[in-house]
Amino acid sequence: MINKTVLIVDDDPNISELLRLYFSKDGFDVLICYNGDEVLDIYHTSSPDVIVLDLMLPGMSGFDVLRALRKESEVPILILTARGDTLDKVVGLELGADDYIEKPFEPKELIARVKAVLRRVRPRPDGIATPDNSILSKPDIITWPNLIVDRTRYTVTCGSREIEMPPKELELLYFLSSHPDRVFTREQLLENIWGFDFFGGTRTVDVHIKRIREKLDVSPHDEWRIKTVWGVGYKFETSKPDET
Repeated sequence: MINKTVLIVDDDPNISELLRLYFSKDGFDVLICYNGDEVLDIYHTSSPDVIVLDLMLPGMSGFDVLRALRKESEVPILILTARGDTLDKVVGLELGADDYIEKPFEPKELIARVKAVLRRVRPRPDGIATPDNSILSKPDIITWPNLIVDRTRYTVTCGSREIEMPPKELELLYFLSSHPDRVFTREQLLENIWGFDFFGGTRTVDVHIKRIREKLDVSPHDEWRIKTVWGVGYKFETSKPDET
């Protein structure tokens, strides 16, 4: 069995070495990076299976690193945030992080979260990780008037524009648009997109829906919309909205 490789990005040598010890004992190969400016080079040369990313870094910030990685990769990323800093969590999830953990943290909990994220992905033929959940059994391209969600290329086209979306946003849009007019609770969306082992709350769904709407609203789409069903959840509505 080939060991998984984790890239630890944290400028604190004590934390990094502690995590190296714990991950190594658990069978991981471990890479360490102390500076945000070096993360992309290490990623390109080493292709880690998962990244643990501190947000406060010298050089590029963790947010900038996350943004740059999501432009080219779906590698699972867990962000490290200051305890109780809700804004960091929300922004990190908006930019495409798969999970987060607060400092100070228990190394065993972090490893459990890393394993949970890795269980939710499987390799695609092109070597890119894709979430391993129920939506994979459906057709890979969903088409509606002025909307194409293509999971083979991980692209979204709205009107004449190609919209950049992090993987989780695309998967959420794909899931909803492949089940038109069906209402899903936030818990159901978490289960289908993030998996049973996700440690975040339902606020994660709201954040992603907000970002998806902002991106899609740059082009007209009168034939469909992502509708909030108050007290329940969301649906991809294709019927004409009420005039009231």
